[in-house]
Amino acid sequence: MIQTFSPATFLPPVGERSDRLNGLSVLVTRPEHQAGPLCQWIEQHGGVAIRWSALVIGEPRDWAPALALFDRLVHYDLAIFTSANAVDRAMPRIQERGGFPPGLEIAAIGPATARALARHGVDRCLQPGQGFTSEALLALPRLQRVAGQAIAIVRGEGGRELLTETLTARGARVRHAEVYRRERPALDVTALLERWSRGEIGAVVVASTESLSNLFDMLGVAGQDYLRQTPVIAVSARTAQTAANFGCHHLLLAREASDAAIAAALLCLVANPSLPVGNTT
Repeated sequence: MIQTFSPATFLPPVGERSDRLNGLSVLVTRPEHQAGPLCQWIEQHGGVAIRWSALVIGEPRDWAPALALFDRLVHYDLAIFTSANAVDRAMPRIQERGGFPPGLEIAAIGPATARALARHGVDRCLQPGQGFTSEALLALPRLQRVAGQAIAIVRGEGGRELLTETLTARGARVRHAEVYRRERPALDVTALLERWSRGEIGAVVVASTESLSNLFDMLGVAGQDYLRQTPVIAVSARTAQTAANFGCHHLLLAREASDAAIAAALLCLVANPSLPVGNTT
């Protein structure tokens, strides 16, 4: 089984009991522009944040198809955003074109994406009540009845095809606006492996399956063995299952992709160092 933790139960206010992490060193693999708040929380609560981005978010190879779609949003019934990165990359271009047209419904794959939309002034959107995956979004009643509707999916290049395939099978006309590209960074792992060999990495945070795969490939054989013996905090069941497939022995699943949920898992790890380990069921 994989342990799942609720942020409301375990996350203390900043500044209160700042030694709660008891010196735990945490490898944070989020993209650089998203790692700051979590690293700051770790440091404010007595931990050591090790910033080592395993994923780079870059410009799409060609903006033209996405911009052409944004110019025609008035002809769409629903726009689905698949990540906070998709929101942050797309919204400035959409706002340059006057924002969302009246009547266009907006959907977010989960709360982190919904919060990103809120930062850009979108205060209401459709989202799953739990699960925060393509599968959970597709289970919503609104997405069961889409025959004849035009749906825009705002995503990164090479995103999962489940939304597209399922909505198309349900009779929708689906188009993509690909607004960013994921890349594996070119980093020297020597110093990281040295820290791991000295026992200076007590947990690893992975925010996506691609980040985990990049990390695993970049570490090489010796580093992969270190990773397998280190607690891994994942933010989705898919990522946790991938970690299990890689042979990781100590997996914790945050309830969502937020800093609060990840912090909750870290606090539980410190409070319960002998948490059960194993694979997803």
